[in-house]
Amino acid sequence: MNELFTRNGTTEKNPLADRVRPTNLSEFIGQEHLIGKGRALRKAIEKGKIPSMILWGPPGSGKTTLAFLIAKYTNAHYINFSAVLSGIKEIRGVIEEARMKREFKGKQVILFVDEFHRFNRIQQDAFLPYVEDGTLILIGATTENPSFEINSPLLSRVKIYILKKLNNEETRKILENAIKSEKGLKGMAELTDDGFDFISNISDGDARVALNILEIAYNVVPVRNKKKKITIKVLEDVAQKKTLLYDKKQEEHYNLISALHKSIRGSDPDAALYYLARMLESGEDPLYIARRIVRMAVEDIGLADPFALTLAVSAKEAVHFVGMPECNLALAEAVVYLATSPKSNSIYKAYTKAMEDVYNTPGAEVPFRIRNAPTYFMKKIGYGKNYKYAHNYPEAFVPEEYLPDVLKGRIYYEPLERGRESKIKERLEKWRRLIKKSKERKKSEDKG
Repeated sequence: MNELFTRNGTTEKNPLADRVRPTNLSEFIGQEHLIGKGRALRKAIEKGKIPSMILWGPPGSGKTTLAFLIAKYTNAHYINFSAVLSGIKEIRGVIEEARMKREFKGKQVILFVDEFHRFNRIQQDAFLPYVEDGTLILIGATTENPSFEINSPLLSRVKIYILKKLNNEETRKILENAIKSEKGLKGMAELTDDGFDFISNISDGDARVALNILEIAYNVVPVRNKKKKITIKVLEDVAQKKTLLYDKKQEEHYNLISALHKSIRGSDPDAALYYLARMLESGEDPLYIARRIVRMAVEDIGLADPFALTLAVSAKEAVHFVGMPECNLALAEAVVYLATSPKSNSIYKAYTKAMEDVYNTPGAEVPFRIRNAPTYFMKKIGYGKNYKYAHNYPEAFVPEEYLPDVLKGRIYYEPLERGRESKIKERLEKWRRLIKKSKERKKSEDKG
């Protein structure tokens, strides 16, 4: 348990991540959706009126720092508590400390509990009455979904704030501040431009990891001209990982995603796996890849194997659920499945043709017989008149036209004889023959 105001500055013995921790909200990087100017949480912090809350976010996204700043702005007594090393006895002790500070010093008490999801239900219930009566303001930090890990009674009494993983630009700003800060490495270290990119990529949105890599690299580099130059070579040695030629905003980004797409379309699972691994290991956002894989599942496989889309969406959900590096195999499974599936671009071609007609015939009228008629007036003027309910006919099929009059006879979807689509083709051809016969019969009747 540590009080906020016993942090009498930091020394060089403290880890770099601790030394350069923001001391005010203007120094805090990331989470603009929560503490950007004008946001509700920022206003609450600045006014000193904050609720008990759970900060849910990935490692190194700023949960501990945000709790520290909240306590500073509210001038509250701050107690730092870890769920990893604590049980009921320790919880009762810290609650008693909070009660005494509240009663005898009249100070608001903020209890910050890291790894809150580690507490079991009985331990979580111990906080309930004290959160409810204002003995303490609870700030819990967790990397796990509160819906699954926190008791419903407690969940109903706290506000949930979701922190996002830092992007590479935000991580770079944190590194730049550490290099420039008097409390950090100002005048002592120089990090090359590609070094900033390397650490930002490899740390994957975890500011603590990024700063630790920087600090370790600084410690192993010899001093030259009173300043240590930290290069890619040093960083690769420290991180035990090679940097890869890749820039998520430039040409290589588009080259690799194009290569992945074309490898899947070309039914080459080995090439597809290579390009997938190259992108993921270079720091590409796995969600971006997942979105593109979903597109490939429809554009290049389509109804030749409808399960391809299901698997692609499942891979996307896995990315959300477990993140990197665990989600890499889910993406690999989807990539291999798509590459080895029968191929069809008939859905892509069908939609493209339909879209062209939408723009070429704007305002084409929907036939009256298939319009909805929710009111008496609509029925009176012919909405829904002569509509034939398909289920009342053999095989639930009626040889009718459903397109607007100006588009009668248009065919957009032309299935191929591949995979499951061959059966769709067979069924559709049968229906289209029936429609053709129906048209011919009507013409004959009109002439007669």
